Amino acid sequence: MPLDPILAHLAANEERYIAELFEYARIPSISAQSDHAGDMADCAGWIARRCRQAGLTADIRATDGYPVVIAKTPAQDPKKPTFLVYGHYDVQPPDPLDLCTSPPFEPRREGRNVYARGISDNKGQHLAHINAVEAWLQTGHELPCNVNFLIEGEEEIGSKSLYTFLPRHAKELACSALVVSDTEIPSLKHPALCYSLRGMAPLEVRVDGPDRDLHSGLYGGAVDNPALVLCQLLAQLRDRKGRFTIPGYYDDVVKLSAYERKLMAKAPFNEARFRRSIGVPALFGEAGYTPDEQRAARPTFEINGLTSGYQGEGSKTIIPSWASAKITMRLVPDQDPKRILALVKKHLKAVCPPTVKLTFKEGSGGGPYLVDPTGPLAQAAMRAAKAGFGHDCLLVRGGGSIPIIAAFKQHLKADSFMLGLALPDDNAHSPDEKFSLDAYMAGMRMGVHLWPELTTSARG
Repeated sequence: MPLDPILAHLAANEERYIAELFEYARIPSISAQSDHAGDMADCAGWIARRCRQAGLTADIRATDGYPVVIAKTPAQDPKKPTFLVYGHYDVQPPDPLDLCTSPPFEPRREGRNVYARGISDNKGQHLAHINAVEAWLQTGHELPCNVNFLIEGEEEIGSKSLYTFLPRHAKELACSALVVSDTEIPSLKHPALCYSLRGMAPLEVRVDGPDRDLHSGLYGGAVDNPALVLCQLLAQLRDRKGRFTIPGYYDDVVKLSAYERKLMAKAPFNEARFRRSIGVPALFGEAGYTPDEQRAARPTFEINGLTSGYQGEGSKTIIPSWASAKITMRLVPDQDPKRILALVKKHLKAVCPPTVKLTFKEGSGGGPYLVDPTGPLAQAAMRAAKAGFGHDCLLVRGGGSIPIIAAFKQHLKADSFMLGLALPDDNAHSPDEKFSLDAYMAGMRMGVHLWPELTTSARG
């Protein structure tokens, strides 16, 4: 069917959509801070009202924590496929405020960019999909599928309540696939389907030596130093080619296909500019892979923090009693966090000297996610992105983690297709977060094309 009247509706209502985005961004829905509980309730109410204004039914559902909003296209037809759009209305704290150019909850427009906390992560991204569905409904066109929305309020604090909400409401939320716009694209000329996310396995390693700090002159040379032992243990875990030496660490890693590498290589990347942007003299990563592949498609072993001994002003000549390191491993398909943690602990125990005691504390992590980028729904999503942005859609892997995506797969038995609208310089989680109005409008156009594309592919 011709989509021109629906797209024309979007163009005619652009300034209204921008004004509504400003309204949404003004609500300080900070889930991490309990004194914003009232704002969280207000924000859930705002997005529910906006969904109703768009022609959807919408309910605010209680959870064990902050509520979720479930919205649906009216008069749903059981013979049509159903798709679920996921987003979150909570935002990160805006601190440090002294680094913000303007108040973070007073949206500031500069040209085609708007600056406000949470405007890119994630309010603007899922609002674009609501606007696109509204354009279908308000122009009198029948959607070829049922479209539901699940918008939660705890993504920035781990989605704890959604993990319990999902299995209780799996039947109601059943769908053929999910659409998630909470990732980045390389540029406005390079829309992208993010088809994979890395998982994470956190671990704290502690080495204990003497039962107290010792005088390094009286005991040095006869007692092993826990800080030095820990450094030696960790240093031997990576070789000079950037590979990790833990036996079995790479056994389950899914190899990048030629198709993936070809499309990933089309993303714009300037190594010198990237290096300067992070202030390092040279880049380093696993040999045989590009920087983009290294930071999204290969596993890591990162030391997040080291603690031991005296940290105050001046010197204190001691052998510290203990030393510890906080570690996170970013994992790729098909690495299992529990297996990887077991391998790391086993190896460290095997190489640890008998002069110290080695202990571990595991953190809360999650598995990686991968959807076949050559499948019919993935290809349909890529066609919709191309139609919305006017440029070929690339494939990208996400280096970060969205653990709830794996839970969707577990409880809803459906794949998630991540079609981000954020740009690399949108400063998510940082001062002066921004969102491109061009990306906002392109995302709406993509949303208009998405439903016929996905419906055709779902029906085979």
